[in-house]
Amino acid sequence: MAHHRLAVFILGNVLAACVSASEEADSFNKRIELRAHVELEALRSAPDVELAAFTTDGCSGWQSQAWSFVAENIPTFERAHQNLPPWEACCVIHDRAYHSGGVEPLAEVSFEARLEADEALRTCVVDTASNRKQQLSELYGMSEAQVSVAYRAIAEAMFAAVRLGGAPCTGLPWRWGYGYPDC
Repeated sequence: MAHHRLAVFILGNVLAACVSASEEADSFNKRIELRAHVELEALRSAPDVELAAFTTDGCSGWQSQAWSFVAENIPTFERAHQNLPPWEACCVIHDRAYHSGGVEPLAEVSFEARLEADEALRTCVVDTASNRKQQLSELYGMSEAQVSVAYRAIAEAMFAAVRLGGAPCTGLPWRWGYGYPDC
């Protein structure tokens, strides 16, 4: 059943992307995802269900692990970029929001909290560019504006990924409300 919900959710996002980033597409996605938030709301209100201790994998999709692997094996990469993505803290903050599924269990509020968490992740990644613009500009022979564009692209890709794969009740380990048992 969880795979069915995930497939419908992904299909909805793909169709919405094909239609456009219009209000109709957003409304379509919300209607599909809200069903999962309703299930999460019911789960969270069950008397025997408790929130597990917080865990994080850093940046999901094995981004942190891949970054560390490259840093360990390419010394020039590690000198330039350290052993974790510079936006790692953004991912951990995002994971905290996802772990609990938001403060309020009501489905509508939960949906909006997830969207806010994903938007905050995007903003945080873009903001990390300000700390590295000069260094990366010199390292790669790029303008600071180009560095900002690159970070914006990374942030947009991460936003799209979490919107696509982070809905509740999917069975995925990085889903919204992952601190609770799957719905």
